[in-house]
Amino acid sequence: MRLAAEALSLGYGARTVVREVSVTISAGEMVAIIGPNGSGKSTLLRGLARLHRPSSGRVLLGENDIRSMAARDVARVLAILPQSPAAGVDLTVRELVWRGRYPHQGILQRATAPDFEAVNWALGAADVESLAERTLGSLSGGERQRAWIALALAQRPKVLLLDEPTSFLDIQHQVEVMHLLRRLNEDGMTVVLVLHDLLLAARFADRVLALREGQVAFDGPPLAVFEPRNLERLFNVPMMVLMDPETGCPVPLPRSVRRDIAAGAAP
Repeated sequence: MRLAAEALSLGYGARTVVREVSVTISAGEMVAIIGPNGSGKSTLLRGLARLHRPSSGRVLLGENDIRSMAARDVARVLAILPQSPAAGVDLTVRELVWRGRYPHQGILQRATAPDFEAVNWALGAADVESLAERTLGSLSGGERQRAWIALALAQRPKVLLLDEPTSFLDIQHQVEVMHLLRRLNEDGMTVVLVLHDLLLAARFADRVLALREGQVAFDGPPLAVFEPRNLERLFNVPMMVLMDPETGCPVPLPRSVRRDIAAGAAP
């Protein structure tokens, strides 16, 4: 499902954080949002998810203004995993994941076979089946993160937004989560995620949207936009970009600042 921002501005009080961003995410795209701290990445994601009221502009989900839609209708097609989700530590993982089915249930409606199927699929997809009866408070940070991913998947959304979904995860689970998101995307799900890890963005995303000071700095496929000059302007750090010999994906790396200064080289 298509998701679009039209001249979207978002802020906190008098402070504007996202400034007149216009971007269209087509159905079936996998888009990574990158940028330095404070650039507006998480705020933009919340605005796209209808969790942050814009000061101007609008967001379209499909052909509808997302703010004109009922919250339950939005939740049936769009799920968001925020950076620091919160829930009672006494909830079991299975109980948490069942919350993902609420938008699909009417008042006093009993759980249906599709609900059980969706919950069991989400537990397996996020690799938390073995943790299903454990409480959130007993889990490690990485285990808890995967439990929250399972909650989002249980909604069976058409659009999935995630804010730093690989934080707290070791390398194995970072890669497993990204492969999972890639598989979901290849099955037709639109995926938009905020990432700090440029290597993961380059390896898995179809498209990279970079923010700086609340505006779009560059936007395009990783191979086109991950160039040293783009990244240096974005992060204010000398960069180099190598090529992965196996995948052909760009591998952005910080250069040695000390060496460049000593050699008198331009960044």
